[in-house]
Amino acid sequence: MDIKHKKTREKVIQYWMEKAHEALESAKSEEQSGRLSFSINRAYYGCFYSASAVLMCLDKKFRKHSGVRAAVHGSLVKRGMLDVSMGRFYDLAFKSRQRADYQELVEFSSEEAREIISNSEEFVTNMEILLKKISQEGDTT
Repeated sequence: MDIKHKKTREKVIQYWMEKAHEALESAKSEEQSGRLSFSINRAYYGCFYSASAVLMCLDKKFRKHSGVRAAVHGSLVKRGMLDVSMGRFYDLAFKSRQRADYQELVEFSSEEAREIISNSEEFVTNMEILLKKISQEGDTT
């Protein structure tokens, strides 16, 4: 990989991680304001952005949520890079976001929103750990 492509990729990875953290902060703010569906949406996007960063680090880029979701399982969980429980949580976050955004009359409890936010923070932390590990392994090859 040439230097220009590597620098661009690093910028994109950093961009996605910044967006992941912004989304988590927004999720907390929305939950505290009682806008629970919006908090679920933002918590999911924290996961989505951070997963996109890790996948970009592996030279994988997707245009659709379904592609990122499949790659979380195929490229991360299946290869032992991410615990199965985190893959299951990603699915739950995705489904919850789908319900929050598209299902009529859906309601979430504050406890449910806080749990999803907490698990999303754990997911993002796992993605940060993976980024460091991949980066270190890349430096030694």
